Amino acid sequence: MTTLFDLNPQVPAAPVAAGPRPRVIGLDVAMGTTGIAGEGWTDYVKAKGTSQHSRFEQQLLGIADHTRHADFVVIEGPAFSKNNNGADALSAMRWMVRHDLWKRRIPYAVVGPKTRLVYALGTAEPKDPDTGLRLKGDPLKAVVRQAVADTYGITTEGTAKYDEADAYVMLAMGLHWLGQPLAVVGDDRRRAIDSVRWPAREAVTAR
Repeated sequence: MTTLFDLNPQVPAAPVAAGPRPRVIGLDVAMGTTGIAGEGWTDYVKAKGTSQHSRFEQQLLGIADHTRHADFVVIEGPAFSKNNNGADALSAMRWMVRHDLWKRRIPYAVVGPKTRLVYALGTAEPKDPDTGLRLKGDPLKAVVRQAVADTYGITTEGTAKYDEADAYVMLAMGLHWLGQPLAVVGDDRRRAIDSVRWPAREAVTAR
């Protein structure tokens, strides 16, 4: 018998399904600014507290408000190659979000940053077409943001534009796995779906 959060890495994307789309929310969780996306919209939560605990509280409340009526949430996971002074707090933040979803019986999946890049761009290591060098930092974020605009017609703006674009990729992946893709994407991008440990699909579709 499967439970709400049984994970199965072998569950492929469902065939294209008819009917209304499930209410999927994409999250790019961070201590400062969390990008959030639903179908056709993006938003963000910005923590302005002076202490670590107050920032945790602001982020959790803001994320809970945006996921209140969600059928399924897709969260960007950690980049394990990175090691910085805020890694411990960010890991705690991500786990608190996941635990809150678990308490509210909302299924979720976690997608790694490289898998997000594959789904957005077709490769985990995109290169500058002029120099041939691997893109990093803001130039890489800008390419993902442009891909979201080109593929889905969603142009994110403002200080959280990159976080919101990443969240939109999470949303799109979740809907694609459920058989409700927001756009047709090539096999080079579609393969990212098979790299994610998704929950039992019935946990989402039965809601």
